[in-house]
Amino acid sequence: MEYLIGLILSLAVAGFAAVVGFDRERAFYPTVLIVIASYYVLFAAMGASRRTLIIEIVLAGGFLLAAALGFRKNCWFVVAALIGHGIFDFVHRFFIDNPGVPHWWPGFCLAFDALLGAFLTMRLIRHPERVSFEGR
Repeated sequence: MEYLIGLILSLAVAGFAAVVGFDRERAFYPTVLIVIASYYVLFAAMGASRRTLIIEIVLAGGFLLAAALGFRKNCWFVVAALIGHGIFDFVHRFFIDNPGVPHWWPGFCLAFDALLGAFLTMRLIRHPERVSFEGR
């Protein structure tokens, strides 16, 4: 069920952004990526050790860097990071013990991230002029 909800919510976010015009702004998808990556930090603050919190902050920092590179240089960094974060959601529990993460979160976030990454991929293929932002 969490996969279905993740897919529906991702479609709703992407569709709403397209209808309203949020996705025409180059900061939209990088900002969504930053928010997505911050949730594991929140979960660690809620229920994990200081060590886990630091690990989650460092990992979120990697996604923050990808968002910044996508915003400043090339939006394909954001696509890779969104899909990469979906994979991260799937394997997270095997490498990091974060008891604050709800049991349904990995499936939900995997579905959300992957579909949003696919949606951004289609947008960039249809509008290749939006891929690079250098010089703006």
